[in-house]
Amino acid sequence: DGKVSEGGLNVTLTIRLLMHGKVKHFLLPMCSKGETVKKMREESGARINISEGTCPERIVTITGPTDAIFKAFSMIALKFEEDINASMTNSSVTSKPPVTLRLVVPASQCGSLIGKGGSKIKEIRESTGAQVQVAGDMLPNSTERAVTISGTPDAIIQCVKQICVVMLESPPKGATIPYRPKPASAPIIFAGGQAFTIQGQYAIPHPDLTKLHQLAMQHPPFTPLGQTTPGFPGLDATTPTSSHELTIPNDLIGCIIGRQGSKINEIRQMSGAQIKIANATEGSAERQVTITGSPANISLAQYLINAR
Repeated sequence: DGKVSEGGLNVTLTIRLLMHGKVKHFLLPMCSKGETVKKMREESGARINISEGTCPERIVTITGPTDAIFKAFSMIALKFEEDINASMTNSSVTSKPPVTLRLVVPASQCGSLIGKGGSKIKEIRESTGAQVQVAGDMLPNSTERAVTISGTPDAIIQCVKQICVVMLESPPKGATIPYRPKPASAPIIFAGGQAFTIQGQYAIPHPDLTKLHQLAMQHPPFTPLGQTTPGFPGLDATTPTSSHELTIPNDLIGCIIGRQGSKINEIRQMSGAQIKIANATEGSAERQVTITGSPANISLAQYLINAR
């Protein structure tokens, strides 16, 4: 009914969070069996569910009265800050990164969240002290957009409260197709000069990756995509190219790039893919990586990046 009661609203809401990698802190904290998320459910009174599967991304769904949702978000934000503090204990980094969470919001509600000329989102930023960014594009195969919130735990909880009010005042229009993270790419191994993808208990030969792997071993480095070179027999330069995007946490980007770019250049040469790493953006804990090439180029580049 929209009435404020003890810091909450007398309604039941469902809020969806998109997590990448960090979800392990909720599933397997300190090798226990989900004790962290169990404690959060009990102490907040909210229903908290984590999507199944082997996807690098997971959806965390939080449902309950708004005061329970606020309590759950407070506990999640504090848990993330605790992890940040722990990671900085033996680190040379001096500036403390903010806690960052990503909400998944129906695109039809994002206009109200942004407001006319950006007025609403500006108001939320100024009143809470949190950084709020609404993604311009919808998440793949869905009608939802990511809303990134960064700041202190207190700023995040105040920001979530204001976002909840906007969502209550402006319900979704039409049907919402929810975002479902894609499964991780099948693991790849190289044995006896052949490439295999691992599917369950079986190793399936992968001719395209085998060809690329053999060429990489014999003739490093690859020529730029789209050029034909007699020294690369069997490499079809007419294979259609596509692009794939992934995100990598800032604290791992260094091992992907390597000293003076040595590792990323090695991955480019081995895979034959073009790989671009976006500049760091203020308030974001992740970097965008774009891989361009044939499907086989992209698969091999993904494998090499994951291996790093």
